[in-house]
Amino acid sequence: MDAPDLTGKNAMVLGIANHRSIAWGIAKELAARGARLALTYQGERFKGTLEKLAGEAGFVNPLLLPLDVTDDAQIDEAFAVVRREMGGLDALAHCIAFAQREDLEGDFRDTSREGFRLALEVSAYSLLALARRAAPLMEGRNAAMIALSYLAAERAVPNYNVMGTAKAALEQIIRQLALELGPKGIRVNCVSAGPIATLSARGIGGFTTMLGQNAEKTLRDVYKPLTDIGVPMVVVDLPTAQLVKVAANAFLGDRRNAIEV
Repeated sequence: MDAPDLTGKNAMVLGIANHRSIAWGIAKELAARGARLALTYQGERFKGTLEKLAGEAGFVNPLLLPLDVTDDAQIDEAFAVVRREMGGLDALAHCIAFAQREDLEGDFRDTSREGFRLALEVSAYSLLALARRAAPLMEGRNAAMIALSYLAAERAVPNYNVMGTAKAALEQIIRQLALELGPKGIRVNCVSAGPIATLSARGIGGFTTMLGQNAEKTLRDVYKPLTDIGVPMVVVDLPTAQLVKVAANAFLGDRRNAIEV
């Protein structure tokens, strides 16, 4: 099956930390299909990395935007730039999550109140904040949003702790947004990856062991709709190469390619 053509489409990708980021794989796949990109970064530390990656990849006229999802003023400014420079938005990839290192090891019951709040705000509530600004730019464009989850949203995973709670909340947010935005022609999907050696994943206690246990596993034959209202939203466990293709295909509502990659 031919890869969907995204020429003339605008996509916003959040969560690129380095070349190992899932978000970076998604950005490259979208750009390869012709989409113009708006890429966000948090702080000067990641600005230089993003500039280098975008330059080396040869992205055409990308927007590089500072964005801290805990700061409403920065979110407003980022979407104001997208509206001014792009006119509209066809796709949004939410690939951001954060929890304090001490809350990703040891006993879950020791999670602090502040650690719990921070993990939920950055990893789950942020999608609501982004969707509120993105939806007006997406209406009438057959647009789509995706976010990244993980198996710990529904099963207990050692050391994942509060991030499992955040991913469970994120999946509920996705279901609710799918219900609200589907009638406006905006799809909302979720892709659940297996263990991948990203910068954030390595902050989870015991992650290297987890990664080794899954190294030989292939695509699991799991593809389950989480809503039956006509707006496909799915959770699939994928190796990295398939993941970025599924994420890109999700922007066009291509359910078949979730398995055929």
